[in-house]
Amino acid sequence: MSCLTRAPLRAGLCALAAAFFTALTTAPLAADCTGSNLIAALPAEEAAALRAETGRQPFATGLFWRATKGAEVIHLIGTFHLDDPRHVATMERLSPVLDGATALLVEAGPEEEAALKTRLAKDPSLMINSEGPTLREALPEAEWQALAAAMEARGVPAFMASKLRPWYLTMLLGVPACNLAALADGSNGLDRQLVEEAEARAIPVQALEPYDTIFGIFGDLPQKEQLEMITSALAMEPRSADMAVTLADSYFAEEGRLIWEFLRVETLKMPGYTPERVDEEFALTEEVLMNKRNRAWIPVIEAAAAKGPVLVAFGALHLSGKEGVLALLEAQGFRVERLPLQ
Repeated sequence: MSCLTRAPLRAGLCALAAAFFTALTTAPLAADCTGSNLIAALPAEEAAALRAETGRQPFATGLFWRATKGAEVIHLIGTFHLDDPRHVATMERLSPVLDGATALLVEAGPEEEAALKTRLAKDPSLMINSEGPTLREALPEAEWQALAAAMEARGVPAFMASKLRPWYLTMLLGVPACNLAALADGSNGLDRQLVEEAEARAIPVQALEPYDTIFGIFGDLPQKEQLEMITSALAMEPRSADMAVTLADSYFAEEGRLIWEFLRVETLKMPGYTPERVDEEFALTEEVLMNKRNRAWIPVIEAAAAKGPVLVAFGALHLSGKEGVLALLEAQGFRVERLPLQ
């Protein structure tokens, strides 16, 4: 079953789950990308309740961890896929760990990025719809105009946007226009900065999953559901910069799980959404976007750790939860401890 089977969740969750694809397609954070922290704006009582609910999940806070079992040593860092000046301090903290690592494991390394670009060059239909109606034809006029304006703000001409796959447009909408205003070379998120440092030190870089994982997550959605994704994403467009700031602030406060629970609270406020319905949809989404991938990563991590100390870097949301990477390693007999980043 698809990870995105209910439209109202899709815009926010796509932004969180786009993982390495977002890292490949976004530019460094622009200077004019400003917004407000939506969690900080909550009344004190609501904010306290949100953090209390978040704290019920295993490993809800913390970004830097060490897992040990016998002679095996695994350092883990939850990452943020966009550029931010606050990564400098994190990289300084991780430098000696990287020096002692026999490998760096990331969601997608240079080989996977190259394979993805080659695949897209050979098969543009993965992102471009060359058959059937364009989005301009498929969407109601008002919705198309809103989409065209949002894409123009992101540097994508309307005529081109009309031919792109809706799931990919939804991911672009999940990132504020100020983050996509210009593509640039150089480091983006923490993942890429770590890869660059590893390559400079001749430390092998290994992927946690195949390069085409993203297509399996998003690419098989029926057209109707992909169009619903756009509708939901456009509904969040006025708050996209605020969501980006909220996500970044939560990450650097080492509250990686907080944004997920915040999205749950926001969804509960939507018409027709009961607690039961929200629980069902979030459980389904977490299973396919995160838990299923987490379980697949564990054998890869263990195999690498058997050869020597490793540093493993992946999106911070994969750390927490009953089937987060940390809980899964603990279930495999590893002793897991949080390490300070400062």
